[in-house]
Amino acid sequence: MKSFAGSRRDEPAAGEFHVSHTYIWCRTHLIFSTKDRRRQIAPDLQSRLWPYLGGIARENGLHAMAVGGGEDHVHMLLGLCATLSLSSSLQRIKGASSRWVHENFPDLGCFAWQEGYGAFSVSQSQVGRTIRYIQGQEEHHRRTSFEEEFVAFLRRYGMPYDPQRVFG
Repeated sequence: MKSFAGSRRDEPAAGEFHVSHTYIWCRTHLIFSTKDRRRQIAPDLQSRLWPYLGGIARENGLHAMAVGGGEDHVHMLLGLCATLSLSSSLQRIKGASSRWVHENFPDLGCFAWQEGYGAFSVSQSQVGRTIRYIQGQEEHHRRTSFEEEFVAFLRRYGMPYDPQRVFG
């Protein structure tokens, strides 16, 4: 049977094969902050929140390769899945973690995540470097503010931005 656009064959021709599964390698370095960049993620919360964020990712079929950050923001190296968009993945992670913070840390009743985020692609050759970068956030932020760091990412990736609006 000759193939043409729109036709359907039940069996592949000699030498052809069909991929029966979806394979995706899409690693993304995500950066998002607390609402108004409030310094609400103290070290005692960090030690519980970072693993919790990784758990939310796993529950949604995502692969959290590294989670870290500072008192006002989070970095995640996230392996995306084929069934969720990036924005849906982040919506689930932010929503579930915000509920968890409110339930487990009642004194943080005003805790919330900023609406926006940064998402930067990571090649296979840069995965290890990115993990080390995320793990070294405490040391990194002794020298650099979140705002400086985020703008540096935008510049490094050549992303246009309005300096007056980048932080709301």
